Amino acid sequence: MDRCWLLVIVSTGWIFGAIDASEGDADPLYGECIEQCEKKGSVAASSIQHCQFLSDGVLVDSPWYMQEPLYVQWKQWNCRSDCQYFCMMQQEKEREALGLKPVKYHGKWPFKRSSVLQVPVSAILSALTLVVHFNGWLSFFLLAYYKLPLRPHSGKTYYEFTCLWHIYGLLSMNAWFWGAIFHSRGFDLTEKLDYSSSVALLGFSLVLAVLRTFNVKNEASRVMVAAPLLAFLTTHILYLNFYELDYGLNMKVCITMGIAQVLFWAVWAGITRHPSRFKIWAVVVGGAMAILLELYDFPPYKGYVDSHALWHATNIPLAYLWWSFVYEDAKFRTSTITKKSR
Repeated sequence: MDRCWLLVIVSTGWIFGAIDASEGDADPLYGECIEQCEKKGSVAASSIQHCQFLSDGVLVDSPWYMQEPLYVQWKQWNCRSDCQYFCMMQQEKEREALGLKPVKYHGKWPFKRSSVLQVPVSAILSALTLVVHFNGWLSFFLLAYYKLPLRPHSGKTYYEFTCLWHIYGLLSMNAWFWGAIFHSRGFDLTEKLDYSSSVALLGFSLVLAVLRTFNVKNEASRVMVAAPLLAFLTTHILYLNFYELDYGLNMKVCITMGIAQVLFWAVWAGITRHPSRFKIWAVVVGGAMAILLELYDFPPYKGYVDSHALWHATNIPLAYLWWSFVYEDAKFRTSTITKKSR
C-alpha cells in the first residue's frame, strides 16, 4: 500500500502537470535558444553531440559505420531533447545571475542530468524502494514456506493470503522497476510502462485490500470480487496504451482506487484486534505526511533534490513497514489457525 495511495496524487498529478505550458518554456528567449541550437548544434560553449547525427544515428559527414553508442540510442536523447536541456540550463544560469528563482519547463522543474540518469535522485530512490520490496517479498516467501508449518496433506501454507501477497510483491517490484527506468529517461515507451505497471499495482492492491479486510477465504467469493475489478483494470490499461494516454481519466481512476483501499485498510485497522494494526496506521499517517511534501512543491536543491525526490525517500521506510505488517500477519493467522486445528 506504500506506493498505492501516494501514487494517486504524486505520479499521476505530477506527470499530468507536465502537459501544460510553463513559465520557462513560454519564454521567447528559450524558444530562440532551441531554434539556434538545432541549426548550429551548440549552446554557448556546449557542443550538442546528437545534433551532429542524422535521425538514423549516422554521423553527419562521416562514414555510415560511425554510429552513436547503443546506450545513447536507448536513452532516446536526440538533438531537440538535448537542445531543450542545455537551453534550460543556460536560462537558469542567467536567471540565477539576476537573482531570480527557478521556473518550470514543460511542467517540470529543471533537473541536472547525471550520467545516464535524467532525474538522478528520484531514479536512485526508486531503485532503493525496489530493493526494499524485493527484500520484503523474499523474507515473506522464506517465512511462509520454510519457517511456518505447512498443511500436512497438501503441503500448502496455513496462511490464506500467501498467493495474493506473492502477486502483490511481483507487481510492486515491477512498478518500482519501471518507475526507476522512467526517472532515468522519460519518453513515450517508459512513460506508458510506468503508467501501466502503476495502475496494475493500484488495481490489484484494491482487490487485495477488499479480500484481506473482509477476510474472504472462499475461492468462488474471491473470483466474484476480483473478476469485475480486474476486467476494468485490464480495459483501462489497454485504453491507455493503444487508444489514448488520457492523463485526466487515469488520474480519476487512480484517485478512486487509491482512496477506496486506504479507507478499507484504515477502517479495518480501527476495528480489528490484530497485533500489527498500528503498523497500518503508521503507513496511513506516514503517507499523509508524505503527501504534504508534494503539495509544498519546491524547485530542486542544487538541481537534484525536490519535493518529489523527498516523497520517494519516504517510500523506503513505508515499504519496509508495510512488508513487516505482511510478515506479522502471516505469523498471526498461521498461529490462530493451527491453534484451532489442535
